[in-house]
Amino acid sequence: MGLPNINIIFKTKANSAIQRGERGIVALIVKDSAKLNKKAIIITDIKDVPVELSDENKEQIELAFLGGVKAPKKVIVYVLPADSADYKEAQNYLETVKWDYLAIPNISEEDSMKIVAWIKGLRDNKDIKVKAVLPHTSADHEGIINFDTDDIKVRNKIYSSTQYCARIAGLLAGMPLTMSATYFTLPEVEDVPHLTKEEFDKSIDIGKLILINDGEKVKIGRAVNSLTTITQEKGEDFRKILIVDKNDMWHDDIKRTVEDNYLGKYANTYDNKILLITAIQAYNDQLALERLLDNSSTDYNKVFIDVYGQKNYLKSIGIDVDDMKEQEIKEFNTKDKVFIATNLKWTDAMEDFNINVSI
Repeated sequence: MGLPNINIIFKTKANSAIQRGERGIVALIVKDSAKLNKKAIIITDIKDVPVELSDENKEQIELAFLGGVKAPKKVIVYVLPADSADYKEAQNYLETVKWDYLAIPNISEEDSMKIVAWIKGLRDNKDIKVKAVLPHTSADHEGIINFDTDDIKVRNKIYSSTQYCARIAGLLAGMPLTMSATYFTLPEVEDVPHLTKEEFDKSIDIGKLILINDGEKVKIGRAVNSLTTITQEKGEDFRKILIVDKNDMWHDDIKRTVEDNYLGKYANTYDNKILLITAIQAYNDQLALERLLDNSSTDYNKVFIDVYGQKNYLKSIGIDVDDMKEQEIKEFNTKDKVFIATNLKWTDAMEDFNINVSI
């Protein structure tokens, strides 16, 4: 009978991608002496912040809810005892729920590096695509935003980078997938240290997210993460927060839809693989219509059987593939394994302008 619903499900996911991408989820880990009924608090409205929390922690939640174009969809606050030696309990909980950006107010340099290792492990080994905003943390990884601005003046208060990571996490979670956070204004901030263009460029090149004062307002510099090492697997695009957010959305949509509607439910035949490929292709095509994917070439965003991966798998189980034609490899029985590939080409935001003027 094939797969009657999965094509519709994928198209529905794609149709709602922009709407869903407008509001992400922020996770905050705080330490507090407050006596609460539960440690994990899910807040969807600023009015619902527990009154028992310290004023400092209430403020951190409020900063997260300032958001970007929109406020975050929700803020998950995990409250640890004030004397907690580490964040492991909160980390264990956060591995079980969905969120996009993490911030930990007043985190130490030593603990920041532990969070870096954890985030890298989640993304690279556990297939959990989340990000963290950390202060002064050079991680060389797309999952870590290295926020590097201190002396942030807001009315009569000066914030350090560790005190403003929650604000940045909320801002990034509140940015739509159609916009970059580059040059996004923080209206509450009156001033930050003034950098020269050379200092600004150097900070960007080494993977720092900074705030700049353009003489009239304070805004995000270029919206980059901490990745600086470019490889064949992670090209220059992976330095852009917007591109990583789009990639993570695609990953989560495909993974969740396949797990919920496909995994274990159908025979692993060539015909069913083609049906799945067709459904994912429809998802990609819709994202292209929404201008999230680049549709300027028919070579982009194609979904196909991963012949290279399938060939290597068949070799690993003792199948002689040397004399097989490509189509034979595609159709060969791969037991319970499915090998599919795609060549995504995301659209970026306009950021670098070259305008020639003739008089």
